[in-house]
Amino acid sequence: MKNKIIDENKRYKIASRITWITIILNVILAVGKIIIGFISNSNAILADGIHTISDIGSSIGIIIGFFIAKKPEDEEHQYGHEKAETIAAFLLSLMLIAVGVKIGISSLKLMLYQTTIIPGIEAVWAAVVSIIIKEFQFRIAINTGKKINSKALIADAWHHRSDALSSIAALFGVVGARMGYSFLDPLAGLIVSIIVVKVGVEFFIHGYNELMDVSIEENKLYEVAERLINNTNVKNINDIKARKHGSKVYVDIKVCVDPNITVYMGHSIAEEVEEEVKKSLDNVKDVMVHVNPCSNHEETNCLACKNKTSKYVSKEDTKDKK
Repeated sequence: MKNKIIDENKRYKIASRITWITIILNVILAVGKIIIGFISNSNAILADGIHTISDIGSSIGIIIGFFIAKKPEDEEHQYGHEKAETIAAFLLSLMLIAVGVKIGISSLKLMLYQTTIIPGIEAVWAAVVSIIIKEFQFRIAINTGKKINSKALIADAWHHRSDALSSIAALFGVVGARMGYSFLDPLAGLIVSIIVVKVGVEFFIHGYNELMDVSIEENKLYEVAERLINNTNVKNINDIKARKHGSKVYVDIKVCVDPNITVYMGHSIAEEVEEEVKKSLDNVKDVMVHVNPCSNHEETNCLACKNKTSKYVSKEDTKDKK
């Protein structure tokens, strides 16, 4: 596996193109649904149109986040600006939670204090068109987000999906009201609010963890360790740490090598280690390698090996297994 890392300017262009498409569609949708909501006397469609306006603000936030994230390192931010994208996703998660709670409260109020209003047929078509466009926005945003490894764009995609679900609830409400079952609107809205809050909480936890330098999956670290033991002159691995930094990964590793080699050879092994790590993991921005002198004999084993019980296999362990 090669270290697949996309240039930040390219990521920004891809994300901006997709996000501007969704912004334009959302402006058209919001204006259309608000006008039709007034004309057809449909509170559900009117509320759905106002909900769509929140998508415009979140999408603009995504573009700003990407614009900052693509900036190179500077004196004040020597590790880069990639976390700006994580911050955008984190703020979007709060918006999702707020939108979900608002939908839930509005739905409960309708269930308790609802007055029967028969909306026009225009409201049905507005809801259908909104569902189709919102699902289209979800598909292109989530596929692009996965392609460029963007949690912010994926979070924005789920915001579009929440709008699609909101429009489905509005459609149920409009059709139900026209058929005499007006309770369907607030009931569907309440279900949608639970789904939206759930998605928002999941992205909140994910964003919080990344801002706190969450580690990558441990099984991936074991794969890296095995690759290093088999493909380099490393004798033992004292420790591996890897943390997420926006869309990128930083890796810190301590290895043991033959104590009798030259400094030049030690440097060469460190370069081997860096190369193998980047072959094992995607989106690695930097690998920090610390080299310790090591002996194969237990009685003269290096201090690092004595004081640090490694979770990872050494060359001797590999030989024993064979």
